[in-house]
Amino acid sequence: MRPYTAILIIPTGIGAAIGGYAGDALPVAKAMSQVVDRLITHPNVMNGAMLYWNIPNGLYVEGYGLDRFAAGEWGLRPVHQNKIGLILDQGIEPELRLRQLQAVDAARATLGLSLTDYVITDAALNVEIRTAISGASWGTIGNPDSLLRAADVLINQAGANAIAVVAKFPEEVDAVVDYNYRMGKGVDPIAGAEAVISHLIVREFQIPCAHAPAFLPPPLDSNLSPRSAAEEIGYTFLPSVLVGLHRAPQFIVTGRKNAYPTMDDIWANQVDALIVPASSCGGSAILSLSQQQCAIVTVEENQTQVQVPPQPLGIKSLQVSSYLEAIGVIAAHKAGINPSVLHPGITSLNLLNH
Repeated sequence: MRPYTAILIIPTGIGAAIGGYAGDALPVAKAMSQVVDRLITHPNVMNGAMLYWNIPNGLYVEGYGLDRFAAGEWGLRPVHQNKIGLILDQGIEPELRLRQLQAVDAARATLGLSLTDYVITDAALNVEIRTAISGASWGTIGNPDSLLRAADVLINQAGANAIAVVAKFPEEVDAVVDYNYRMGKGVDPIAGAEAVISHLIVREFQIPCAHAPAFLPPPLDSNLSPRSAAEEIGYTFLPSVLVGLHRAPQFIVTGRKNAYPTMDDIWANQVDALIVPASSCGGSAILSLSQQQCAIVTVEENQTQVQVPPQPLGIKSLQVSSYLEAIGVIAAHKAGINPSVLHPGITSLNLLNH
């Protein structure tokens, strides 16, 4: 029997009630991983700033790469470990830069992670953050070429096959937006810009990448929400990024030297189920997988700032109220049981053409 593979997606920067904060979707991923053989998910689900959790059957896949995988264009190849290169934004203050490097040293010494070297960009990246009318966050990079040059050095000179990026983010975040996020009731104001950074590197170099923002420590707040607290307990958000990239699968892209097939490779036609918030079904990966023999499970209670339900898109989904119910549905699906028979009132079959 082939492995049961599920994808857990919680889009970034849209204020998801679960997964819109600092690693607050990790418990969902941990629980889901217990009822599947392979759980594919992405940094927004797994990154918890200073906190992280090793999920042995989890695959940490950056969002752009996940879209290409779902479209059947790229495959995933599990690895034992990656050699991670670190990019530091020239705009980071010297003291804060040292904090990032100390986090890297700690990850090497305490967790045994393999890091090749670090590069400081030849120009400040000048990240800017924006908010859409819907309330979702997005952003821009003033010097994307500088980011790509740094990645090229790490890949082609230092031998890195995964990239961690730390970019300086503006301290002048909208006070109301920032307060709401820290209180656990708003949209992460930087998440959309973070996605742009990692997408750019993955699109250009087809290797795993994830991002950690650089901020000066905020003032203490005794009313801080537990969902945001993981970002408040240190000077850097790098640890969860480094742990995720350590065993992130490599991408298989046609025409590259690693494109020869192996038994461990994973392709979109092997995905059995996709779990996604019910109001955010417009993403590329969801649209691609809905065209395949893949069960789409939409979670109603994970409300977001966008309103894109499955029905207008022609996506057939099984809607559940919670992630607890989703886990039960996935367990039944893996067992080959139609979830509908677990409810009372099953009806008789109808005879066609009677």
